[in-house]
Amino acid sequence: MADKREEQQGRGQRSRRGQGDQREKRDGTLRVTWVHSSIGHNAAARGTIRALGLHRLHETVDVDDTPANRGMIRRVAFLLEVTGPARPAKSEDSGS
Repeated sequence: MADKREEQQGRGQRSRRGQGDQREKRDGTLRVTWVHSSIGHNAAARGTIRALGLHRLHETVDVDDTPANRGMIRRVAFLLEVTGPARPAKSEDSGS
C-alpha cells in the first residue's frame, strides 16, 4: 500500500516540474543601464527600476533574460538602455 502512494506522489511531482521549464527563462542575461531620471514619473516606474536592481543613475546591472524581466524592462524602456545578452569575451590563441 505504501509503495502505491509513493508511486502516485512521484508522478504528480514530475508533471508539475515539467510545466515550469517551458516558460521559465531564455538563455543568457541582459545588461541594463539606468540612463534617464525617474523624477516626474509615476511611482510604478520608480518601483520597476528598483525591482530590476537599479539604485543610482548610470548604474549598470545584469539581469536574467526571463519573460518577467523583459516585461519590467518594456514598462520603463524610456528610462533605460538595454544591450543584448552579456557574453564573456572569447579568447583566441594567436600562438602560430
